[in-house]
Amino acid sequence: MLKRCVIVGGADIGDYERIRERISGDEVFIFCDSGLRHMEALHRRPDLIVGDFDSHENPHMDVETIVLPHVKDDTDTVFAVKEALRRGFEEFLLLGVVGGRLDHTLGNLAILLMLDSAGKKALIMDDYSDMEIVSGESAFIPDSYGYFSLLNISGTARGVNVKNALYPLRDAEITCEFPLGVSNEVLPGRTAEVSVKEGRLLLIKVCGSAS
Repeated sequence: MLKRCVIVGGADIGDYERIRERISGDEVFIFCDSGLRHMEALHRRPDLIVGDFDSHENPHMDVETIVLPHVKDDTDTVFAVKEALRRGFEEFLLLGVVGGRLDHTLGNLAILLMLDSAGKKALIMDDYSDMEIVSGESAFIPDSYGYFSLLNISGTARGVNVKNALYPLRDAEITCEFPLGVSNEVLPGRTAEVSVKEGRLLLIKVCGSAS
């Protein structure tokens, strides 16, 4: 079985310790262009480097490197994900892909939808939260998370159920127009469960007491 693929983009990362605690040391790392600036702080050497090197110079390391053209359809991050899919990876962790420019953030959140459509397990981490798609299988949120939100970024979700939370839902509908699922809380000592019968939702699990 292939190891988990970690893809590192160039958005700011402040809490490197939080990320290092979630890395086993057995993953395959792909660094995208300016994501290389996180290499030292993450204590990881690239297994693959991709990019057009418009925001970071090519380090010319003794590492497999794919140099992309400046004019292309895919961003460096999207190309890295597609390349990892081509190589057969089933599980993905994306770092340094949200924050800063909103257009890049929204584009990278769409990668979660792409990977969900491909039947792959994927997570985005930033300094404050863990983000994933809820679709066919239930998602579980332990009470170690301060808050969690359910947002619709792909149409209408029906048959939404939220259990063991301050604001439960049963067979609800969540659309893109009304953010019904923002800032819920897991009941103390419980594990919340989220499920969707039709459609998909973005689950954002907020760490600690961040608000």
